[in-house]
Amino acid sequence: MGTQFYTPPAIERNVPGMMNKFGYGYDTRVCDMIAGVRVDELVREHGSPLFVFDEGALREKYRHAYRAFSTRYPDVQFAWSYKTNYLQAICQVFHQEGAIAEVVSDFEYEKARALGMPGSSIIINGPYHPASFLRQAAAEGAKIHIDNLDELLTMETIAAECDRVLDVAIRVNMDTGVQPAWTKFGFNLENQEALRAIRRIGHGQRLRLVGLHTHVGTFILEPNVYRIAVTKLLELMEAARTEFGFTCAYLDLGGGFASNNTLHYQYLPSEQVVPSLDQYAEAICDTLHAGLPTGQPPPKLYLETGRALVDEAGYLITSIQAQKRTVEGRRAFIVDAGVNLLYTSNWYKLRVMAVRDARGPLNDAILYGPLCMNIDVIREHVQLPQLSVGDHLVIHPVGAYNIGQSMQFITYRPRVVLVGEDGRVDVIRERENLEYVEAMERLPAHLVPECRLRSNR
Repeated sequence: MGTQFYTPPAIERNVPGMMNKFGYGYDTRVCDMIAGVRVDELVREHGSPLFVFDEGALREKYRHAYRAFSTRYPDVQFAWSYKTNYLQAICQVFHQEGAIAEVVSDFEYEKARALGMPGSSIIINGPYHPASFLRQAAAEGAKIHIDNLDELLTMETIAAECDRVLDVAIRVNMDTGVQPAWTKFGFNLENQEALRAIRRIGHGQRLRLVGLHTHVGTFILEPNVYRIAVTKLLELMEAARTEFGFTCAYLDLGGGFASNNTLHYQYLPSEQVVPSLDQYAEAICDTLHAGLPTGQPPPKLYLETGRALVDEAGYLITSIQAQKRTVEGRRAFIVDAGVNLLYTSNWYKLRVMAVRDARGPLNDAILYGPLCMNIDVIREHVQLPQLSVGDHLVIHPVGAYNIGQSMQFITYRPRVVLVGEDGRVDVIRERENLEYVEAMERLPAHLVPECRLRSNR
C-alpha cells in the first residue's frame, strides 16, 4: 500500500450570497520550474522571498504585440512604460527589442537617459513636471505631452526663453464608456477643453501641435473602448487641421491592455475574459484605417502598453513560515512575502502555485504575509494541497507595478533575478540591507547614541 495522507477535518460555514458555480479558487497548479530553472535551486542560491523574471517571455510577448499591430498598420512604435517596471534590465530588454521610453517623471527620465535613450526617443506624460525638467526635456527634443493649462503656459514661457517654436502634443480624456471615467489626465474632449487648448496653442504661436495622446484607463477588458477613443481622436485631429493647419504627425493611444490576471470580482479565469493582443490591435488599427481623412498621410501610431508585456514574465517565490486555523476552521498559511511586495494583490486574484506535487485533496485556505497588519492578506481564498512549514509557493503573474510600488515596510525588499534565454540566472537588483535603507538618513549630533560615539573614538 502507498503512503496514506491524513487531512484533519474542518467545518466550513455556508456564507449567504450570490451563487458562484466557479467557487473561490481557480486553476491551482504545480510550478517547480521557472524558465527552465528549478525553484528549489533559485531559493537555495538567492533566498526567499525572491522575484524572478523570464527574459525569453519578455521578448516573446513584445514581439507578439509588435507583430499584432505592425501587420495591421504601416507605422507603429512601442514605448516602454517605465512606471510599470523601471528596473534597468527590464527596460533594456524592451529597448533592445525596439521600444523607446515612456516616462512620467524626472526620475524616470533620468533613468531612460542613463540607459542611452536620447531625448527624441522619450515620451513624457504625467499630471505634473517641474519647469526645470521641462526645460531640459525641451532642449533635448523629448516628446512632451501637455497635461493641463498651467503646463501649457509653462511650455509657452520655455519656448519664449529659447526663442523658438516647440513641438508638443496634448493629452485628451474622453467618454469611452469606461466607468468611472479617467478624467484626471489631460484636457476633456466633451466639454471642449481639448479644443480650447488647441486654440490656445494656435493663437499663442509659441508652440506647434504635432500629436494627440489619450489613456482611456487600465486593465481594459473591452476592445471597443479603443474604437471609440480612436474615432474621437481622429475627429479632434481633423478639427486642429481645418482650424489652424496643424498636421498631427502621430496619435498615441497610451496603454491599458489587460494581462493574463484575474480581477477580484471576476468569476471566470483570465484566460476566458482577457482579450488577445490581436483583438486590441484590430480595434485600434481597423478604426484608424476607416477614419483617416482621404488624401491625408497616416499619423504614426504610438502605444505605451506596460502590464500586458511584463506581468506574465514576473514570478515571486515565497516560503511558508507558519500555519494555523481560523475561527471558522479554515487553514491559514503565513509566508515571508506580504502586500508590501505585492501591491497588485489589492486588485487581482494572483495565482498561487505549490512547488511540490503534494498529494491529498485541495482545501480552501487564506494566505497571509509576514507584516504586522491585519490587511496583509495575499489571497483571501485559495485552493491549496496539504503543505508544511518550509514549503515554497510561486505567485504569478507579478511582473507589473509590484517592483516599483513595493516598500521596505517592516522588512527589506528581496533580491530580483533574471533568467536569460540561455538559462543563466543574473541578479538584477540586490536584496536590501540596513546600510542601504539608512543611506539617506541623517542623525542629529544630540541624538547619536553613546555606543556609536564610543565606536568612533
